[in-house]
Order: sequence, then structure tokens, then C-alpha cells
Amino acid sequence: MKVLFIGGTGIISTASTELAARRGIELTLVTRGQHQTRLPEGVKTVVADMKDVAAARRALDGMAFDAVVDWIAFTPEDLERDLELFRGRTRQFVFISSASAYQRPVSHYRITEGTPLANPFWDYSRNKIACEERLMKAYREEGFPVTIVRPSLTYGDTQIPLVTNSWEKPYTIIDRMLRKQKVIVPGDGTSLWVITHNSDFAKGLVGLLGHAQAIGHAFHITSDEALTWDQYFRIVGEAAGVEPQIVHIPSDFIIAGWPEKQGTLLGDKAVSVVFDNSKIRQFVPEFCATTSFAEGIGRTLRWFQADAARQQIDGKTNQMWDKILAAYEKGLAAL
Repeated sequence: MKVLFIGGTGIISTASTELAARRGIELTLVTRGQHQTRLPEGVKTVVADMKDVAAARRALDGMAFDAVVDWIAFTPEDLERDLELFRGRTRQFVFISSASAYQRPVSHYRITEGTPLANPFWDYSRNKIACEERLMKAYREEGFPVTIVRPSLTYGDTQIPLVTNSWEKPYTIIDRMLRKQKVIVPGDGTSLWVITHNSDFAKGLVGLLGHAQAIGHAFHITSDEALTWDQYFRIVGEAAGVEPQIVHIPSDFIIAGWPEKQGTLLGDKAVSVVFDNSKIRQFVPEFCATTSFAEGIGRTLRWFQADAARQQIDGKTNQMWDKILAAYEKGLAAL
């Protein structure tokens, strides 16, 4: 099977690249050639900037694929490019959407692929919804062979996926814990969330490649392990050998001091979500998420501890946390 990944070296996609290669898929990645990522044996690359449609067309000239996966499309404009490039050149086009596209706040605690798509809090999610609508229009009107995949919060060796951590420099939260500094958990810490290891996500994604019956369908691919945010923070603390100094602060209060966090909090991680994975298991019977968060985050911590250069600290984020903590504690003292 010949497969093209647009992207393929990010946190989520890396594991899918590795699994596809192990399963003998003839895989090609389109990259801009800016990162010297070590790829599995047999994986080929095409260097092209997908924002330059003419250059991408030249780079892909004469190629056809059984499946194309776009990991880096975020707006309907990105998909107009994909429609132009891959009409008649692939038997399946997989769009990586987001589980944050689901209704926020949810009207039912258990999310299925039939849960409405509506997120008034986050532009990122609304753009993903618009992308899905454009692709389904192409499917209905011209038979464009789309499959939609909605990952939720997914991590690997290089990410510590806590709700208030720095995404760019994730060791920041570990540094705070080790220095006995307070860490912020939104709300009262009891909302349920699902965090998925990238190796588990890859089982579902790769299992859908070339699956003719998946055309026209949407799937989320997540772990079945649902924990509270307090549990996640304590599991990370245990892996680091320290008890985290948790302070519970309402999301609205955090957003008042840090407005750009509205999307990732009210539009995503501050509300409880539990995913029903029945559909992906129906289409990919071998799918089963087997990496617990405790196991996965232990592996992640070992990756950071293996090289001090990886332990970078986000000073700006630290300052913002300290500002919000100080304001909250001042308010508590006043009351």
C-alpha cells in the first residue's frame, strides 16, 4: 500500500510513521526539509512547501497513493489546496481534525462521533469544524474519498501534557514541582479527561489506512482511561519523585489574567470528557489503547532526564502562573 503523509514528524504523527513503516507500508513524507528528523528505514521524503501549490504540484508530479494523510491542515483554505492536488490521485484522504470540535460544553458526558460539533470558545476548533464541513461537501457532491480522524490530547516521549503546562517547553512544570512551587489545576481538579499515548493513537490511524468502508466516516481515537486532572498531576509528580503543590483556581479567573487560554480551557480541557471508542474498534478490531498514563509519562520523564539540554524552562509562562497565583491568594486573603 502506498501512503503519503503531509507532515509526519510531529508528536502525534511520529508514532504513526513508525508503525506504518513496521507494517511494510510504502510511506512517503512531504516535509519542508527544515528538521533533520531520523526516519524509519524505508520511509521516503519529498521536500516541498505545501503552502506553495505550484511547487507542491511539481514535487508530487506523477505520483498516486492509496491513502493521503494531512497532519497540518488547519483551515478550509488548506483543504482547497489538498482538493486541487489529490482529486483523482488517492483512494482515501484522511483529514486530522480534533476532538475539541465536539460540543462545548457537552450535553451528554459520553462523547461519540455523533456528538454535535460546536465550540464557541476556540478559533482552532471552529476552523477544524469548517474543514470537516468542506470535506463532507466534497464527499457528497463529487465523491472525494475523505475519512475524518479526531484525536484528543495526545503525547509521546517529548511532551508532558498537563492542562496548564507550557507546550513549547514542557519540562517547566517538572521544574516547578521539584522546586516545591505551586502548580495550577483549573476548577476543583475533579473534571475527567482523557490523554492518549501516540503509540496507541497510531494503532487506530494506521488501521484505517486503505479501509474502503471508512470513506465518508469520522472517528475519534483515544484511550479508554479517564482520570481527573488532580490524578494526572499527581501521577506526573510521582514519576518525578515529588508531591505537587496543587492550587485549584477557577478557569474564568485564569482566563481573566491570561485571555489567550480561553480556547484551551473553556473550549477544551476544563470540561469533563469521556470518549466512546466503539466505532474505531468496529472498523479496526485490533485497536486497543494499552499504554496507561503512568507508564507513558514515566517513559517521557526518562527521556527528559537523559539529557539536561531537553530540560528547558519557559520563563514567561512561569511569570504568568506566579501572577495568577498571587492575585488568587490575595483575593482569598481579602475574603
